[in-house]
Amino acid sequence: MAVSIARSTTAPAFQSSALTTVDRVSEVMFGLIMALTFTGSLSVATADRNEVRDMLIGALGCNIAWGLVDAVMHLMAVLTERGRNLAIFNEVRSTSDPARARELIVEAMPPLVGSTMESAELETIRSRLISLPEPGTRRLTLSDFRTAVAIFFLVFLATLPVALPFAFISEAHRALRVSNGIALLMLFLGGYYLGHHGRGRPWLSGLVTLGVGVLLVWATIALGG
Repeated sequence: MAVSIARSTTAPAFQSSALTTVDRVSEVMFGLIMALTFTGSLSVATADRNEVRDMLIGALGCNIAWGLVDAVMHLMAVLTERGRNLAIFNEVRSTSDPARARELIVEAMPPLVGSTMESAELETIRSRLISLPEPGTRRLTLSDFRTAVAIFFLVFLATLPVALPFAFISEAHRALRVSNGIALLMLFLGGYYLGHHGRGRPWLSGLVTLGVGVLLVWATIALGG
């Protein structure tokens, strides 16, 4: 918030709702794990076509429901964060205590950035904040709803690679093997991508994510999820 405000003389724009790389990968992995809880609970030794069909319907329905929940929770989080930012902005502008204003500005920054700011720099930002016009409201925008729709489809579409083998392969045991192979590959690739994004060790991150994902699926099935 502070960086964009310090360089602008227009009304400040508060928290962006655009999905980050971590957000996108996390949503896909969440949907994938939810789908795996259905395919993993299928008994291929005794499953018939009706059971496979019910499993597919359950997996798709579950991820549709959780995609909607995740999308709505995202909109609520955006409103909450914008309300917080607006309250900080208004308090910085209205307080007569410069030290308190500087504390609020640091609070609105990422911790690493805030810890490097000098008092003179914070005072410059405070002065510019005071000179800005009144901010807009914290209402949701069209971009926010687009992001929520993207979240829904990320969770929902993660179901398809895992569920589709059961729709096209008649033998349940073979379909399960193909489905599990796709799921394990997707878990690894998600972790690999996160590791690469975080400038870490992509292969190690992929393997750790794969292991954690398998454990989460096992725990979810064991707990009746």
